[in-house]
Amino acid sequence: MAWAGGDWSAAVSHHYVEVRRVTYAYPDATLALRDVSFRIEHGEAVGIVGANGAGKSTLLLHLNGLLTPTEGSVVIGDIPVAAETREQIHRSVGFVFQDADDQLFMPTVLDDVAFGPMNMGLSQAEARARAQAALDLVDAAQLATRAPYRLSGGEKRSAAIAGVLAMSPSILVLDEPSAGLDPAARRRLIALLCSFSHTRIIATHDLDLVLDVCKRVLVLHGGRLLADGAPRDIFNDTELLASCHLEAPLSWQRRS
Repeated sequence: MAWAGGDWSAAVSHHYVEVRRVTYAYPDATLALRDVSFRIEHGEAVGIVGANGAGKSTLLLHLNGLLTPTEGSVVIGDIPVAAETREQIHRSVGFVFQDADDQLFMPTVLDDVAFGPMNMGLSQAEARARAQAALDLVDAAQLATRAPYRLSGGEKRSAAIAGVLAMSPSILVLDEPSAGLDPAARRRLIALLCSFSHTRIIATHDLDLVLDVCKRVLVLHGGRLLADGAPRDIFNDTELLASCHLEAPLSWQRRS
């Protein structure tokens, strides 16, 4: 996959993600994360799972500087995540929010996808070429002239992912990417996520998606990291899953 001026794969650099003893308290003193540490290497696909309130979304927001730890640190490819590095981090870490409407606000999908590259300083022609290439990559070229508010949930998700890809990040962070999708749109999303060489960090309740896409699973409970391992090890640990109010994926249960 290429855009005008370069090869798409050349934009993916070898960045790691390291979370070092991160604790985060909201302004009302609620502890959302408690001494969380892990490292994710380039190209890994990692699922972050846990019940509601486990700290998944809060953790994701630390990975591109939308939140800053109360204690501890986050490092992306040797660059500490901080206010002064936020712009640089945003070039490396592409964030896809749970609600695609949070990312789609321009008159057309192509305008939306080109918005990020233009803010990076590309010319209008370069930004639109990148945007078109990103839409092609997610098999959504036909959406280019559509108004975002007229899209289906699955189409909005594809457009939001294209908007992130157009900025050529090394790391994709996705919050509940399959939420609200119909079965066909969900299958297309899984195939798309499996096709990427980017580092993928996916917080989700959809454990079947984790099983299909991810080679590693982090389990959060009460803001703590309770487990970090291969899907087969995590999903076979019935005691762990029960303690975290989780159930093994349905497809995994049928194998047992």
